Amino acid sequence: QVQLVESGGGLVQAGGSLRLSCAASGRTFDNYGMAWFRQAPGKERELVAIVSFSGGSTRYVDSVKGRFTISRVNAANTVILEMSSLKPEDTAVYYCAAKEFGNVWHAGARQYDYWGQGIQVTVSS
Repeated sequence: QVQLVESGGGLVQAGGSLRLSCAASGRTFDNYGMAWFRQAPGKERELVAIVSFSGGSTRYVDSVKGRFTISRVNAANTVILEMSSLKPEDTAVYYCAAKEFGNVWHAGARQYDYWGQGIQVTVSS
C-alpha cells in the first residue's frame, strides 16, 4: 500500500501562484511514477502532469504547459506541483496519484493504483 497526502491548496487570485505537495509513504517511492489530476464540478477527472518513476521525464496537459511544473524529491518521498499564472479555469480538486513503474504514457486515471484524498484549489477572477 502507498498512502498519499496532499497539501498546499487554497484560494488565490487570478495570476497568482500556489505550490501543491504530495507526501508518500508505505512503499519504495522511487519505484512509482507520480501524477497530478484535477476534477472540476460536473467534469471528468483530467490529467494535469506526470513525472516518471525515474524522474527523467515529465508530461503536461496542454492547458498548463509553461505555467505548471511537476517535480519529485525522492529523499523526501514528495512530489510537488508548482502552479503559476493561475486562471479561474484551474479551479478544481487536485489529486495526487501513484503508479508502480509509471511513466509519461500512463495518462489515464484508471491506470493509477493509489490516490490521495484531494485538495481544493480555487482561483478567483
